[in-house]
Amino acid sequence: MTFHKYQGTGNDFVIIDDRAMLFDETDHAYIARLCNRRFGIGADGLMLLRDLTGYDFEMVYFNADGRPSSMCGNGGRCLVAFAKYLGIIEDSAHFLAIDGSHDAKVEDDGTVRLKMIDVAPAQDAEVGEDDVFLHTGSPHHVHFLDPTESPKLADFNVFAAGHDIRYDQAYDPAGTNVNFVEVPADPSQPWPVRTYERGVEDETLSCGTGVTAVALAASGRGAQSPVRLRTPGGELEVSFDKQSDGGFTNVWLSGPAVRVFSGVLE
Repeated sequence: MTFHKYQGTGNDFVIIDDRAMLFDETDHAYIARLCNRRFGIGADGLMLLRDLTGYDFEMVYFNADGRPSSMCGNGGRCLVAFAKYLGIIEDSAHFLAIDGSHDAKVEDDGTVRLKMIDVAPAQDAEVGEDDVFLHTGSPHHVHFLDPTESPKLADFNVFAAGHDIRYDQAYDPAGTNVNFVEVPADPSQPWPVRTYERGVEDETLSCGTGVTAVALAASGRGAQSPVRLRTPGGELEVSFDKQSDGGFTNVWLSGPAVRVFSGVLE
């Protein structure tokens, strides 16, 4: 069985064309081994592309721990690029993911734009006034760092702080992803973001649903659509329409989606 490795701003994925329905999605240990960076291919998650009536394809996503997961924004963008590589689509796609249907567009320069779900108004988290909770297809806790205090984001212990919030009893039993944000002096400049992802249980170089949550939360701190966001793996952009009730519609996540290599599973 052939696999393909893709990455979107350093968020990397094993992708398998499973239109023949040959992959055993119940073998979570095998999926975890494929995602393992020392004993497998190495990835933040694994995706299956499958046929589905009424859609160009279906996206089936698993975290690096081998378990089925909620929506992955960068994964969705990479799967759209993969569908174009296979010739399933040309420049646009309509597909189904675990959080519902999505539309996407592939630009001439390779940028993939993915329409995200509508998002309910931001909810203040219980752990502090600089914290917001949003569900952008996956649950996300957003913490804004005080720009006048240390450590700065570059030196911040994302693993330790993210782990504590991810497992906080307020988010039992499923837990949450956690994003740490440095507020720029000029909100029109890129917002630096680092993310701790559940299921990976570590910091990842980028998170699509995470930067989407950050962009929407940042709209309450002076950011205007489209918002640019800088992750350790590269830059992404999020555009949206903010509603009078504080919710968000017409949310689009944009950035690169790159095929890295292919191989064969023995």
